[in-house]
Amino acid sequence: MNELAKALIGNSAFAPPKAILQTLDAKAVHTKPAASIPHTIYEEVWHSAFWQEISLDWVQGKPTSVPEHASGGFPTDTAEPWESLCERFLAGAQNAAGIANDTDGLETPVACPTIGAPERIMTVREQLESLAAHNAYHLGRVVLLRQMLSLWPPPDGGFTW
Repeated sequence: MNELAKALIGNSAFAPPKAILQTLDAKAVHTKPAASIPHTIYEEVWHSAFWQEISLDWVQGKPTSVPEHASGGFPTDTAEPWESLCERFLAGAQNAAGIANDTDGLETPVACPTIGAPERIMTVREQLESLAAHNAYHLGRVVLLRQMLSLWPPPDGGFTW
């Protein structure tokens, strides 16, 4: 597994996504530990899964549009069960890691539609690097929320320093 794939699913610069999402129940994922917190764990993971799906569409040649406003990238309802959301996110990350390990295709150009700007052209590698960074950012927020809820580290471990 190359480093890009590890950044998407493995133990790279941070705990693996599967461990970060481990052993959280429905109550915890819908709890804001402080009034000033903008999003719950559920919302952070939903947002990551949403953008991951769009990124994978682009990488696979599907011209998927992006929301007009940032709020369009967060859930308007939370009816999807937490376990299903985790499975959807982790399956997408696994798919992205598989694409990252196909080194022959990493320099293939892909179209990345944007709102109010010309369409960007990136390579598959660049899109996956962007996805890995985006996931890392939001998974870091999940870790912080877990810490605030005294639910860190998870059973499979995570950095505590």
